[in-house]
Amino acid sequence: MMDKARSFGEVVRRRSDADDGRPMLRFLANGERESEAWSYAELDRRARAIAARLQASCDAGDRALLLYPPGLEYVAALIGCFYAGVIAVPAYPPDPARLGRTLPRLRAIIGDAQATVALTSAAVHQLFAALPWQSEALGSLLWVVSDEVPGGAAEDAYRDPNLGRDAVALLQYTSGSTGTPRGVVIRHGNLLSNSAFIHRGFEHSRESHSVSWLPPYHDMGLVGGILQALYGGFPTTLMSPISFLERPIRWLQAISTYRANASGGPNFAYELCVRRVKPQDLANLDLTCWSIAFCGAEPIRPRALQAFGAAFATAGFAPAALYPCYGLAEATLAVTLSDKGKGFKTCAVDAHALERHVVLERAPADLGEDSEKAAVSLVGCGRAGAEHEIAIVDPETCERCEPDRVGEVWVRGASIAREYWCRPAESAAAFDARLADGSGPYLRTGDLGFLRGEELFVTGRLKDLLIVQGRNFYPHEIEAIAEASHPALRRNCCAVFPVEGEGSGQLVVVCEVDPAAATSWDDVAWAIRGQVGRQVDARVHGVVLIAPRSLRKTSSGKVQRWACRPSSSAASCLSSIAGAPTGSSGSQSPGMCVPEF
Repeated sequence: MMDKARSFGEVVRRRSDADDGRPMLRFLANGERESEAWSYAELDRRARAIAARLQASCDAGDRALLLYPPGLEYVAALIGCFYAGVIAVPAYPPDPARLGRTLPRLRAIIGDAQATVALTSAAVHQLFAALPWQSEALGSLLWVVSDEVPGGAAEDAYRDPNLGRDAVALLQYTSGSTGTPRGVVIRHGNLLSNSAFIHRGFEHSRESHSVSWLPPYHDMGLVGGILQALYGGFPTTLMSPISFLERPIRWLQAISTYRANASGGPNFAYELCVRRVKPQDLANLDLTCWSIAFCGAEPIRPRALQAFGAAFATAGFAPAALYPCYGLAEATLAVTLSDKGKGFKTCAVDAHALERHVVLERAPADLGEDSEKAAVSLVGCGRAGAEHEIAIVDPETCERCEPDRVGEVWVRGASIAREYWCRPAESAAAFDARLADGSGPYLRTGDLGFLRGEELFVTGRLKDLLIVQGRNFYPHEIEAIAEASHPALRRNCCAVFPVEGEGSGQLVVVCEVDPAAATSWDDVAWAIRGQVGRQVDARVHGVVLIAPRSLRKTSSGKVQRWACRPSSSAASCLSSIAGAPTGSSGSQSPGMCVPEF
């Protein structure tokens, strides 16, 4: 019945009208203890009161910043914005312990969105008021403490803005992995279209149940973790990302306890569970209910999925539940989805041919003993279905690529956004792409890939592509090799980029290292050099070893390779290779910088 809804607020109102009093939204305060549980009627009541407060304070179309810790009050504020016709701007509250990184991003979002209102909780508001770093941008906002907004009369004052599908619902700011975050303009029609696509692809029903620890400020957590459950009319259980990162077993326990059939996350989440969940913990897990274990952040590593399936088979997890997909904020969320219950598909391609953007499939029998160096195994991300059209395009000529060529992924469809907020030139370049024959418009995703039949295989990002000594490399492949070269290197904490030198691009590897697991910085650096050299036949010009949790990442956990180049902290490290920095416990090697702790 949601296919005819004109806005996402209408979806929630319909759910409230049919409410039977069951808890439909839960929040686990520490990832284990249920602290809040709301019915749809309670969500509607809270959202309506917030909407009335907004309508009394600002105009329809104004931008309202959402500054909340994860929890149900965040959901109420988001739906309250939908109800009021105010454009929601999800954002992380700045971390007092990391203001140097988190506050500039928040200021940039406030300025770009031209936000006039900040919705927040009483606890976060007290934190803001107590800290001395109140900037002009923050001080100019009208602060609405939503958990102190009364109901009753305020709800009676609410006026339905009668929004249509073309009305702007929210500004989804990109994570900034390749540059400054930009606000993707997401309309209600985009949300409804993408939610319907996911609903059909996941084969959801009213009997479904989802669990999400994903940040609600980003597309996967917001659309996939929260709005998808509201659209489908089934319960969802939420927890904080911190709760998951502290103890990954909490995610699996919640799935087991609440009998969730749908849950997922980026590639690193599955790797973290394999590393941190102990065999003795499996006895109390029953994952037989989990039929959709989606993995939706590229690159998806086949070994990570295989390892997860093997590690949790004794707890009832079926590897056929693994469900790769592909999406991005500019497409609201999902672009391609896999087939439920079929597991994931892989394609082994010749590594050297891939450097030339040629897709040459390699059968297992052809790989020989040196298979890791000869081939790259890629994970299929599913099909676009009827909702989207995918074109693989030469980014220089705008011609469609032949089936055996890698090109840029272009997409169009009802859930694709039209523009970035107040950035006409960038919007035209990204959202109004035309093929050489004039057909379009398409969204240029910036991702590289190819199609095998209707299955999409993503090989990397166009902006991240490394050109070193005349050869093309995908940084995530080299980063994975480097991380696995020594036990002291922290997983998903590596960046690879080129620097100019000797007339050609030179490869530099920056890795976080655990000092407790490293007996010699030289050993770690030479392990990286040796493993990268053997597997991709590339000389590593420089190795930079840095302290834990110091690698630049986006708020969604993606490595900011552009911020790790020698213009930042790596520069001083690379420039001092002639003499050991303070804290060195071993000798220096050419092109190697030891860490400072």
